[in-house]
Amino acid sequence: MPHRWDPTAPPVTGLVRPVRVDPTGRTGPTRKQARGPHWRTTSAGLFVPASVSADLVEQRIVEAHARAGERAVVTGWAALRLHGARFSDGLARDGRTRLPVPVATNGERRAEVPGLLLIRQRVPEDEVVLRHGVRCASVERALFDEMRRLGEPREMAVAVGAVCAAGLTSVQRMRGYAAARRWYRDVRTVTGALEMSVEDCRSPQEDRFRLIWEYDAGWGRPVGNRPVLDESGRLVAVPDLLDVTRGVVGEYAGADHRDIDRHESDIAREAALRRVGLEYVEVVARDLRDPAKVVARMQEAEQRAGLLPRRWQVGPPMSRRVP
Repeated sequence: MPHRWDPTAPPVTGLVRPVRVDPTGRTGPTRKQARGPHWRTTSAGLFVPASVSADLVEQRIVEAHARAGERAVVTGWAALRLHGARFSDGLARDGRTRLPVPVATNGERRAEVPGLLLIRQRVPEDEVVLRHGVRCASVERALFDEMRRLGEPREMAVAVGAVCAAGLTSVQRMRGYAAARRWYRDVRTVTGALEMSVEDCRSPQEDRFRLIWEYDAGWGRPVGNRPVLDESGRLVAVPDLLDVTRGVVGEYAGADHRDIDRHESDIAREAALRRVGLEYVEVVARDLRDPAKVVARMQEAEQRAGLLPRRWQVGPPMSRRVP
């Protein structure tokens, strides 16, 4: 079973595209059946079997696309999810509020409706692919549109990192995409955010910690998710972040770290890193809302690290897959 922090979305099957009423009952419910308990209305005139739940984010995207029309193109976070980006989960930062599904109407006149975010810019056909039978923007175009939706450079960089971690694209490829589309709206903002982006963070929260590390603390870009070996070449740990010069590692502790077995493992990991001469900074989600507190903790770790003998080395980068 994939880990909850795996950046690749789990495979999904059995998505159902909404259908219209069919008097014969062959391609859809009859009018009587549509009013009964065995069918669910997804939007005006469109239905799926009642057993099909919209709680699955991919199903919600399929239903939104059906509402928008055949020429419409799903883009932004929704297209990225259908491409396989796990952290494009359709939820706001609070983890509860559902985001509207971004859809480029591609010339069709559509009124604003709840659950849809209508994108007025066209997605050209050479940037359209089929995923689960849905017309989706290509990975690079979808990510470009998601960055424009987010607007804030750091969150844009986090979005890039999450899609790269899923192996769907690379920072270099996104730079090339933006450079080839200089006439697109907000391209300069997107280009600036790409300079802040990395490919080696395993989760959005880890990447937000990295941005504090790099820009608020001014420590420069850390080494991400690289093996740390002892003097004999044995693996000590693979920390989220590592400052090779200062001898400090950084770890983001998600909710799963509260599990008693995981917590015990974390304590042993911290002790192992200190034994070879590395200091340790751990943050949780709440800490990331207060960069000054995180920076102060990092500075304290730097002072302690200066007293430790160095008995460690950095191992080779871990492989990434990009199509």
